[in-house]
Amino acid sequence: MAKECSFDVVSEFDRQELVNAVDQVKRDVASRFDLKDSNSEIELEADKSIIITTSDEMKLRNIYDILQTKIVKRGLSIRILDPQGIENALGGRVRQVYNLRKGLTQELAKKIAADIKDSKIKVQASIQGDKLRVSGKDKDDLQAVIKMLRGNEEKYDYPLQFNNYR
Repeated sequence: MAKECSFDVVSEFDRQELVNAVDQVKRDVASRFDLKDSNSEIELEADKSIIITTSDEMKLRNIYDILQTKIVKRGLSIRILDPQGIENALGGRVRQVYNLRKGLTQELAKKIAADIKDSKIKVQASIQGDKLRVSGKDKDDLQAVIKMLRGNEEKYDYPLQFNNYR
């Protein structure tokens, strides 16, 4: 009997790289001429969100651009950031919360499993908590699924990684 091969589709990020990126943004904000005296703050809240607080929306967009640049340079996907609405903070300041996406939602896992089934590749997809296990007899089929999912990453708007390839 042929051996089953499999891999997992997950959505994770390296926490330490994110911490380093946020620290770099803090240093950049403290040293940049246009942001130096803006009383801006950027905080990482327990792997759940990043909160940017500053004096106006233009500075908020500038800090967000710096954050995106640092995240990409650290090898993370900017899709881990889920921006929420801009809110007013104390003292006439503005605040924006960016929730961090980690783990596949049930709806997304079902959508990915349906896309794999519709592709007519001879593999099986099963949802296991916040990840999706794809298994099949041929490693080439598994490679084809990975290629298809990487091509559809824009459609899912979620950072996808593939691990436990056996």
